[in-house]
Amino acid sequence: MKLRALVLLAAATAQSQTASTPSLKDAYHGLFRIGAAVNAAQFEERDPIADPIIAAQFDTISPENALKWASLHSSPDTYNFDQADQYVAFGEKHKMFIIGHCLIWHSQTPKWVFEDAQGKPLTRDALLDRMHDHIRTVVGRYKGRIGGWDVVNEALNEDGTMRQSPWYRIIGDDFIVKAFQFAHEADPAAQLYYNDYSLENEAKRKGAVELMRKLKAAGVPITGIGLQGHVKIESPDAKQEAATIEAFAALGLRVNVSELDVDVLPRTTRSDSADVSMTAAGTAQSNPYTNGLPEEMQQALAKRYAELFHVFVQHHSSMDRVTLWGVTDGTSWLNNFPTRGRTNYPLLFDREGKPKPAFFTVLQEAKNGR
Repeated sequence: MKLRALVLLAAATAQSQTASTPSLKDAYHGLFRIGAAVNAAQFEERDPIADPIIAAQFDTISPENALKWASLHSSPDTYNFDQADQYVAFGEKHKMFIIGHCLIWHSQTPKWVFEDAQGKPLTRDALLDRMHDHIRTVVGRYKGRIGGWDVVNEALNEDGTMRQSPWYRIIGDDFIVKAFQFAHEADPAAQLYYNDYSLENEAKRKGAVELMRKLKAAGVPITGIGLQGHVKIESPDAKQEAATIEAFAALGLRVNVSELDVDVLPRTTRSDSADVSMTAAGTAQSNPYTNGLPEEMQQALAKRYAELFHVFVQHHSSMDRVTLWGVTDGTSWLNNFPTRGRTNYPLLFDREGKPKPAFFTVLQEAKNGR
């Protein structure tokens, strides 16, 4: 069968499955939005498996990479908005709440951002000028179209102290304050978030709570917190999830689960960190499900998603959004993190776009919470 015929068959099959599958966004309407992170093939509508799922299931989207500094602003004085424009247009076409991810991050930011023409570290004022220009240009372009921005991403270490990123080393303690001020100036109506991983862990959560308290006390225009939610099949537990949501809600912040997935594979590192720079070698034992996820693991994954969404539904009055980091298992970043080339199953839809048992437990939790 020719490639085009295969693509058309895949699209028709996906659309047929989608038409008969209940909708997450409908099930959770009135509780919180349900979203997915989308890649370029998806928002350019070149993914015949994922695209019908995105349109039918989700009412908010985040971009995997299209709005990161390296994608938009790879060299001085040059912006490329082609993919970002297509991403925003896709969200508007489907009447979704559109997230901008992310403005200030230590990763996927070009080296030139932090250096002068001689390759030496910038001064504080020069880096603030670059930050201001980037945020004003990017947020300003999508003013009134992107509803919420991850303004600062992953500024904390695992122990809750400040990460010694170039932003922190050059600008100082107030780089986060400045980033939020610049974003609010560029679009006063946009929601503005701080986003990080492992906030369920007590030390990091305490550091983040203290940081958020300081920002609020200083009058920084921060709307909410993004709990990334890159979790394992066995941890963190429901009590940790609940305590984390409650800790940030107590500060008057809206809570988002911004990058949810569940890693079902054996650990190849001791750390639960989702730091993208972390890598680990694999063995045959660390990639056990190359021929499919066994039924007992499917049920364990379903139970895990039910546990998580039970907590989210219980705390729905504090929450605006739960976003899955990806659409189908086949395109999940966890196939290559922290060990490349593994076969993972972290999402609600399988590689063929079929809903997994976990999908139906998530639907049931919405019904149970009514």
